[in-house]
Order: sequence, then C-alpha cells, then structure tokens
Amino acid sequence: MCGICGYINPEGRPVDRDLLDRMNAAIRHRGPDSDGFFVRDHVGLAMRRLAILDLVTGDQPMSNEAGDIWIVFNGEIYNYPELRPQLEARGHVFRTHADTEAIVHLYEDFGDDCVQHLRGMFAFAIWDARRGRLLLARDRLGKKPLYYAQHAQGLVFGSEIKALLEVPTLPRDIDLEAINHYLTLQYVPDPLTGFQHIRKLPPAHRLIWERGALRVERYWDLPYGPKWTAPDAELAEDLRTRLREAVRLRLLSDVPLGAHLSGGLDSSLIVALMSEAASGPVKTFSIGFEEAGFSELPYARAVAQRYGTEHHEFVVSYGDVPDMMQRLARQFDEPFADSSALPLHHLSRLTRQHVTVALNGDGGDEIFAGYQRYRLDRFANLYARLPRAITQQIMPALLKSAREPVNVPIEANWVAGLKRLAQVAAITPDASIVRWGSYFDEAQKAALWRPDRRHAFSNLTSADWLAKSFRSAPATSFLDRTLYTDTTNYLPGDLLVKADRMTMANSLEGRSPFLDHMLVEWVARLPEHCKLRGSTHKYLLRAAFAEHLPPAVSNRGKRGFGIPLGAWFRGPLAAWSREVLCDPQARIGQLFDLVPVSTLVQEHTAGRTDHGKRLWTLLMLEFWLRLSKAT
Repeated sequence: MCGICGYINPEGRPVDRDLLDRMNAAIRHRGPDSDGFFVRDHVGLAMRRLAILDLVTGDQPMSNEAGDIWIVFNGEIYNYPELRPQLEARGHVFRTHADTEAIVHLYEDFGDDCVQHLRGMFAFAIWDARRGRLLLARDRLGKKPLYYAQHAQGLVFGSEIKALLEVPTLPRDIDLEAINHYLTLQYVPDPLTGFQHIRKLPPAHRLIWERGALRVERYWDLPYGPKWTAPDAELAEDLRTRLREAVRLRLLSDVPLGAHLSGGLDSSLIVALMSEAASGPVKTFSIGFEEAGFSELPYARAVAQRYGTEHHEFVVSYGDVPDMMQRLARQFDEPFADSSALPLHHLSRLTRQHVTVALNGDGGDEIFAGYQRYRLDRFANLYARLPRAITQQIMPALLKSAREPVNVPIEANWVAGLKRLAQVAAITPDASIVRWGSYFDEAQKAALWRPDRRHAFSNLTSADWLAKSFRSAPATSFLDRTLYTDTTNYLPGDLLVKADRMTMANSLEGRSPFLDHMLVEWVARLPEHCKLRGSTHKYLLRAAFAEHLPPAVSNRGKRGFGIPLGAWFRGPLAAWSREVLCDPQARIGQLFDLVPVSTLVQEHTAGRTDHGKRLWTLLMLEFWLRLSKAT
C-alpha cells in the first residue's frame, strides 16, 4: 500500500527532480515508511510506501530483469502466491517477495492485459522504455485512486490531486459542471474532478500514453447474467465458501491487522469470519456519537462480545467539526460532502494506534441490495404508471388538503409518505439515488447559481448523468440495472473515495472483502429474489450467515453512517456556520447568489426545514475553494 506519482515531459526535456520530490512529498501520509524514485531522461516515477508485505525487499520502483520496464504500484494483489510460481515456470526470475514484481512480469508476458490476471486492489504506472509508452491502470471496482492531467509539459499523474497541484503550470480552473453534480450527489462523478484540467481514471480502466498520444479504455465490466439456477440452499453454501475465501485472502499481512466494526450486518459478518480464521482475538474498532440516536455502539459491542474481540471505541463530539471540516477539505482535494467522512477519519486515527491494516464491510449494500430505496423504487414506479389524471390532478389536490398526523412515526405517516412518493416518481427511475438521496435538486441548484455562471456548463442533469449508466448496464431487470448504476457510480465516487482518503490520511490500509471482484461477479448473477425478497434486503446473505450474528444485528434494517448535522447546525454550530456561509467575502459567492444561501441558513436555524446536509455541502465547498486556490 502506498501512494504513487510521476510525469512525462516531451522528449528532450529532462525531469525536474525537485518537482518530482515535491509531488511525492505531498502524499507522504499514504506511505510514511520509505520513498523511491525512477528518473530517466524525460520520465520520472515516484512512490511513498506503507510497508505491509515483504518489509525487507519490497521497496519500489521495481523493474524487470532487463531493467527496461519499471513500475510504481499502490495496492495489494491477493492472488500473488498463485501468480509467482506460474511466472517462474515461464522463466521469470524474482528478486523480491513483493506482489509488485509479479505485475512487471505479467506485463512482459501479456502487455496491457496484465490487469486481467490481478485479484486485488490496485493503481499502478508501468513505464516501458523499449516502446516509449506509459500504462496507467486502476482496479475493477475503484478501491485505489488515480488522477492525471495532460498539459503543455506532457502528462502528470498521482494517487491524489495534491501531487498534481505541485506542478506550477497546471491550471486550477474550476469545473462548473462538476460542482453542479456535486451539489446533488455529494461527490464529483468520474471522470470529472473539481478542476477542469484534471481527470480521474475511472475504475476498470487503463490509460495508455505512447509518444504523446493518449487513450483511455475500459478493460472489465460487470454482467448480471446468466442467472444462477441452483436452489437457495446450494447458493447459500456457495456464498459462505466465497465470502470466507475473500476474507482469508485479506488476512495476508506482515504487520498487525484488525477490523472496523459498525454494528451493521456487513462489517459484523467480516468480523465473524475473521474470528473463525484468526489464531487469536481480532482487534475491532467502532465509533459513536454523544447523541444516542445516531450511535450504533451497542450493536457493535454485541458482536465484539459474541466473538471475544479486543474492542476499542471512540465518541465524536460537535466540538471537533470546525477544524475537522477544513482538514477533510484538504485531504479530499476536491468538493466532497459525505459527512460520515468525519467519524471515519476519527475511527481511522484510533485504529492506526493499534494496527496498520483494517478490514471493513464496504460494498455489501451495493452488491446485495441493502438500501431501503431499492424496495421503495418499486412503489414509485407503480405510482408513476398510474393515469396522469390521478398523479397530476387528483392526488396533488388530495395531498394539498390533507393534514399530516401529529406525533406519528415517519414510517406510519401516510401523508408524508405519499407526498414523498409523488415527488420521487416525477424523477427518472433510472437514477434511484437522485430520487431518494439527492442533496440539492435541479430547481434548488438553479436558484443558487449566479446568472453569469449558470450557463457555463451543460444542461445535463445529475439524474441524466446516472441514467447513462443505468441504460448501458449489462442487466435486464430494474433492480440489477440500479445495482449496476450504484456499483459503478456511488460506490467508487463516494464510498471508496471516503474510505481511501480517511484511512490513508492516517497511514492505514483498508481492505474490503465484499469487493473481491470474483465475489462481486458471482453475486451479480444471483436471482433477484436472493437480493431483495419482499421487504427483506440482502436475503441470501442473511440466510447464509443467520447463525453467525446476534439476532439484534442480523435482523436489523439498513442504518446509514450518519451524523447529527441538523442538531449541530441548529444548535452549537449555528453561529459558526452562519458566519462562514453568509460572509460577503465567502468564496462560494464567486459561484452562487448568497441570498438563497442565507435563506437556507435562516430556515434551518428557525427549525422550518432541515437543511443540515445542504449546509454541510456548502461549507465543504467553501473550504475547498479556500484551500485549493481554484479559480
């Protein structure tokens, strides 16, 4: 695990070693144990290492036997023990015990298709001096990041944007289309970034630069068929075998490891399977809040007690927020508004005091249909198919005159439920997450943008952006198309970005057994009823491991890793958030009309509407604009 960076000048212009040093130093947190450089003529590669495997001989960059192919690599290749003897049988000589060296030899034998042989998480750069070409590649699900930019001085790349921003001639123009999508999605979707001239290499893609010419191509996709036809009991046994293998592979380490335990189904199962495979108690780490309604610590404790783990807890307070938001903005390098990054940063810092590697439950919801909106989409789609006279005339009139019941739980509040159903049914069904989870809708965004900025980007809505994935999905059912859209957008754009930055900010490696690509491919082909059966989400996963968890955990519905933003911005952080967002000199004033921003603050403080997530989104954008010096 580490961070990588590098650049290629036009031929004849030597590498600026000082610049390469600064780029590498900018990502030191990703690998505090050592650094390494390859500089030859107009090509420079660099890396920072967090030593996990082969602590003695695993430093990079590495080369092939002839010294004309060089690599810098970020990640872990879990099938390395199987790859090495195969490559040795083909005549390759290994000088280390590191998985990095296997990639070099795979490239010698299979060229760009070396990625097809890798099982793990990775982002790497290979310089082929014989052919004068650079290969950049990113893993199938997008666990490891990779950014690049082409400009007057050639091609520059890095694990984080901050490495690229060390190049003084790289423009820092804001990508307004990216900001517009960020307001709705809470993240900037691939391949966009907050900067016009910097792009993300999307998951399952490789970039080839050869003598000045650049192309980006997909090398893998996730088919949802043909469907498995075995009985449920047989599929459950197969799932148990496959998930156990995914966990076992990720226990390979020469340094201490543990697990993040939220108390939800997915992370609890990972801890259960780790405990089965480990020779001693598993180290587990959990986080909660002073506000009991947002804390899942009791559920995490129940799992920890069941498996006798060495358990550690941390409680987050609102007092950490002002400083932490600026720290988060600096770490993400672009607008990012998933507020659960704050507790994850604290959790990762706590974890790193004890271990260097932590397994987690990321990906379980996207592959097994864990979110409530997957079930609610069915009702919204049925509503949308009703005659227009009902949905556009009769029902709006009834709902307008209906009074919402007082002191009734939201799940029993039929008036609020029907109003919400009518709202989401009007949004394209091809973008489930925008239907149910958007921060700013299109009308709210239009009210924010200054007139001179509003027309500087395309008219493509955020729902339309996601709908492109939905419509191109290698699947037939609505649910599978939605799962594909989330797996290729929300998962790598939000959840995995959050996981990578917050763990690596604390020099901690995160591993995600549910995102083993062979497991993901198998789960994709499960019949729909194995994922969502009636009102039961993750049906087969729950059935297969029903005996592994306390009933209070295994029977729980999905609970988001949320934080009490509404209460904080209405209470102890009200004055601070108003001061930041309503300041006439606020940087967001370059993009937005500050009058509607002030209205959001006032409505929230008065308790008329909960704008907590929207205020967080604007605050994170403000701090990014300040710190990045974007123009």
